[in-house]
Amino acid sequence: MASEQDVAAVGTILVNPKQDLTTRFRALFTLRNLGGPEAIKWISEAFVDDSALLKHELAYCLGQMQDERAIPILEMVLKDTRQEPMVRHEAGEALGAIGNPKVLDLLKQYSEDPVIEVAETCQLAVRRLEWLMKGGDESSAEGLDSNPYSSVDPAPPAQRKSVSELRKELLDELLPLFERYRAMFALRNLGTEEAVLALGDGLQCSSALFRHEIGYVLGQMQHEASIPHLRAALEKEDESAMVRHECAEALGSIGRDACVPILQQYRQDRERVVKESCEVALDMLEYENSLQFQYADGLLRVHTAAQ
Repeated sequence: MASEQDVAAVGTILVNPKQDLTTRFRALFTLRNLGGPEAIKWISEAFVDDSALLKHELAYCLGQMQDERAIPILEMVLKDTRQEPMVRHEAGEALGAIGNPKVLDLLKQYSEDPVIEVAETCQLAVRRLEWLMKGGDESSAEGLDSNPYSSVDPAPPAQRKSVSELRKELLDELLPLFERYRAMFALRNLGTEEAVLALGDGLQCSSALFRHEIGYVLGQMQHEASIPHLRAALEKEDESAMVRHECAEALGSIGRDACVPILQQYRQDRERVVKESCEVALDMLEYENSLQFQYADGLLRVHTAAQ
């Protein structure tokens, strides 16, 4: 167990804008892994930063921690229209991930938000909470493939079906977004090349939120068959920055040599969130190809600096 002093030392790195973004990311994921009220307090303090990418990841980590003590800060971020849409969207998703029905009315309210990514996210979060309230349980539901990535997802996977059936649901824009997300996570859990290629086709769909989630799951799968799809999305300058950033991070997670020149090329992108995502992705790629024990090495860095 880390001491309160250790948590504070890692938290100090996270909230320091003079630190490299890659170092701050590693500190953030260290705090996520440590958990507890002190870690939440430090993560919450960083929402004043001017990096939308960092704030987006703060909200993501708070959702993955599933600690109800994070609800007040996430509600505040969702309500704050001065925050970037991708940050507010991630706060809404995190509230759904935590799974407490007391946020249902707030999520229903923001399901009508004028920012479409925020509205769609809150609609999904409402559906997830309603599913949980009806006794939904991803870990025990029969006919569902278990999630090998241990992430808390915006929707449970669909019932087990063939790749072609799931692909049809994934791409059917007349279906509710929640059902299409279920197909997405079912394809991810299958993990085959055929499933990867079906998911890659989802990068052509009309919802930017949906395309961004496709990028995220392809990053989780770490399959090199997705590289051409991710590269094509990153190269589209008229694509939403929210989508391009997620595709850049996915390329970093995949960690293959072929990803390096792509990420280096967009390291100077005019969109700050894309540029920063490429920096973080290159650091992740370096980790994936190193002998480092863990990516979230904030405690190690703190103890090394103290020696």
